[in-house]
Parts: sequence; C-alpha cells; structure tokens
Amino acid sequence: MSAALRECRAVNLLSPVLSQQAPKISEALGKFLVEPDPLPGVSGQPRKSYLRSSGAWVKAPSLQELVLNAEKELRKTKLAHRAKSFWYPYATLRNIIVLDRLLRSIGLDLLKICRGEYGKIADIGAADGDIAFFFEELGFSVDLIDNEYTNFNKLDGARILKETLNSSVNIRSVDLDSRSQLFEGKCDAAFLLGILYHLKNPFYILERLAHVSRYCFLSTRIARQTADGVPLSKHPVAYLLGPEECNNDSTNFWIFSDEGLKRLIHRSGWNILAFTTIGDTNRSTPADPNHDERALCVLKSNAVFGLSACPNPVLAGEKMGKTTICWSTVDGSPGKIYVSVSGREESLFAGGCQGTATADWIEEGSIYEFRLYDSDHSRLLDKVVVTKATQ
Repeated sequence: MSAALRECRAVNLLSPVLSQQAPKISEALGKFLVEPDPLPGVSGQPRKSYLRSSGAWVKAPSLQELVLNAEKELRKTKLAHRAKSFWYPYATLRNIIVLDRLLRSIGLDLLKICRGEYGKIADIGAADGDIAFFFEELGFSVDLIDNEYTNFNKLDGARILKETLNSSVNIRSVDLDSRSQLFEGKCDAAFLLGILYHLKNPFYILERLAHVSRYCFLSTRIARQTADGVPLSKHPVAYLLGPEECNNDSTNFWIFSDEGLKRLIHRSGWNILAFTTIGDTNRSTPADPNHDERALCVLKSNAVFGLSACPNPVLAGEKMGKTTICWSTVDGSPGKIYVSVSGREESLFAGGCQGTATADWIEEGSIYEFRLYDSDHSRLLDKVVVTKATQ
C-alpha cells in the first residue's frame, strides 16, 4: 500500500440528507438467494440461519446484501419473542455497510481484516448483539461485551437471540470503566461502535484494547462547534456533556472534536487506516440531535502485542543463533517470561510489564517455547515457539 493510502483519509460516503436520518435502503436488496451452507451448531445441533433464504442458488451475495437480509431476519426473530419497544431501536448492522465502503475505498477488505491468527472478534457495547450474531453466522468466533446495568434491555435481548439461534457467542457483562479484567484473550478485530462517548475513561479503554486487538472499527459522535458557535474542529479537545444535555442520557460523557478524536487514537496506541464522517459535517454540535455528526474509522494497533520473537526462525549460520523477545502484558501489570527447551521443564527468562530481551543461545534442532505469564505464574497470557533454520 502506498504512503498516501496509509494516511488518514476522509471519504464522503453518505450524503448529509441520508446520514441525518435512518437511510431508507430498499428492502429489495435484501431479497436474495444463497447456496445453502449450514454452519455447525452447538452440540451438533443445526444452527437457525438468518442469512439464507429458501430457494435455489442464484449468486454469491455482497456484504451489503448479507447485512440487509440478516437485519430483516433478525427483526422477524426479535418481534416473534418480544414487542418492538423491548429491543434496541437503532440499526447497528448498517455500520458494517459504511465500514465496508470505507475500506474498499483504500483497497482493503473488511472480512479479511477480521480473519486473522486469533480466530476471534469482539463486539463491544453490543446492544442486542446484531453484529455479533451476524459475524458468527459468517463463521467467526465472537465475544459480545456490554454492561448489563446500562444496556438497553439489560442484555436480555442478546440472551434471547443466543438461545433462539442456537448460538455459541460468548456474552459477557462488563463495566468498561471498571479496572477489572476487561478482555479475555486476544482478538483479530474489535467493533467499538457508538460506545466511546458513553465511557468515562475513553483513553484507558482504547489503550487497553490496543494490546489485545489487531484492528478496531470505531464510531463515535464528534462536534465541530459548541451550541453557541465556538469552533472546535481545529483543536484537539473534548466537550464534557451535562447529565441531561444529550438525549437526557446521563451515560453520555465526552464528545471529541475531529482533531481531538484523532489525537486520542494516536496517543492510545493506534494508527488510523481509514477515516470518514457522516451527518452534519459542517455545523455539528455536542448535543443537538439536528446537528449530529459521527466519525467512523478503521484502526490498527501499533502496541507491542503480547509476546513475539524476531527473527523467527533464527537465521542459519553461527552455532548459536539469537533472537529478540518482545513482550507486553495486557493491562500493564508485571509479567514473567519462561522458556521451555524441547519440552523440558521451563525456566525463568525475563520479567516486567513490557520490554525486550535477547536469547543468544538458539541451537539448530531444538524447539524453544517462550511463555508469558502473569506475575504469580498462574495465568498464561501468550506464547511463541522459536526454532533455528537449517543450513
């Protein structure tokens, strides 16, 4: 990818008219037929698929078609179990369409980004879990993370859908502003859509997330000026809402300026691959629903990611080769790195919350497994296997 494409880019994907209201995309786009390809369910039970309509195969659907059809089928499933007022009222799956267009504008593919070495994605601030269940149907392992005490229906909606769809999505109720264990293991991509301005400590969450996720799909409200017209756009600032100021919702906190959001992203350990704004992109304010602007962006972590070795395999040549081990614990707490040689008992190699250390005793024919543990050696955080190339 060229340097220009790696830079932050603003792409006007939706007109202000469309983005200021729910887009009226024709339901005809969702009426397509796909070759049946049932995914395995829990305990061998066939999953209830909402991506495939009955009938003969016609063509492979686009991601937009998949989204629109899934949205329609999920709506039917929801209304069959609870009244409309019970469910989260916004079309969260439509974000996937916008993000897909944004990525394609710079030559990237959303689904390929989500399919990485860890085999998992996270839907954080998931509402009813539409995105989580959609990606599970596409074959992904998914963690659904939200705070049941502030969730629209106390996460009962997500639990109803999980049972109805015979889903294996992992639902976790987590207060993201707490200092508890926020994330379990690592994931290839995290969806953090419409949740950042509901967090008291957005810097903390983004920094923590940068250590456990390769990519992040982020959307949040931004503002170009205050209600009385004071310009914000050029300044890296955030506006703190009053408890009733925005939708009478006391869980709304920080509305960033465009530059404020970008600086937050970079300072918390991310690079911006793609960036766009939709809504009132000229006169947006922090609280007025008629002057609402949203930023959507795709981020890539630049944090040291768990445990790594470079080079690996170690180059052939000298009798004793060397590699540099880099590590970082997920939450900044002290860690310990142990090494086991060819399956033998492990020994302490290094320690600390992050750092680098050189192993200059790598021999051909041996297998070295470096393991990163928490400080009391009770929980394995990550591991990497190092070998030496043959002549």
